[in-house]
Amino acid sequence: MASVNLSDYKPINIANAEEISVGIVFSVWNSFATHGMRDGAVGVLTKEGILKENIKIFEVPGAFELSYAAMQLCKTGKFDAVIAIGCVIRGETPHFDYVCSAVAQGIKDCNILTETPAIFCVLTDDTKEQSIARSGGTLGNKGVEAAATALQMVEFRRAVRLKESPIGFGK
Repeated sequence: MASVNLSDYKPINIANAEEISVGIVFSVWNSFATHGMRDGAVGVLTKEGILKENIKIFEVPGAFELSYAAMQLCKTGKFDAVIAIGCVIRGETPHFDYVCSAVAQGIKDCNILTETPAIFCVLTDDTKEQSIARSGGTLGNKGVEAAATALQMVEFRRAVRLKESPIGFGK
């Protein structure tokens, strides 16, 4: 188990942030974790200059439904990025493995089959305590990391469209 807060990020200072639209889909299941990650993501997005009216939040029952919802949001073309937030905690059956694998593959499919970056922000922990630590607790907030990643991918997508390197090489 990690012992440091992994959610510190450097401000991105994204250009024209007020024009960016982000969709967030989160699972209601294990809301003790998903609500904190959702709020962490929104906090970073607004801190970086994304207008609140350009952050659209949708809820689904569980982590398994994230793939469908994220794909629907990505296919609309209305969002510059989509963040899928969920939490699956290992139990006594293989259900955990099937759900985690399906969600990971589903979010991967969003990235491959659409032009919209989809960010995987799904905790796959062994215990509730691990999930609490990663959703705003002692180990940080994966929602913060997901929002920073989403904005970095928006910048990447912009650079690709302009045929520029986002870090200054190849100009």
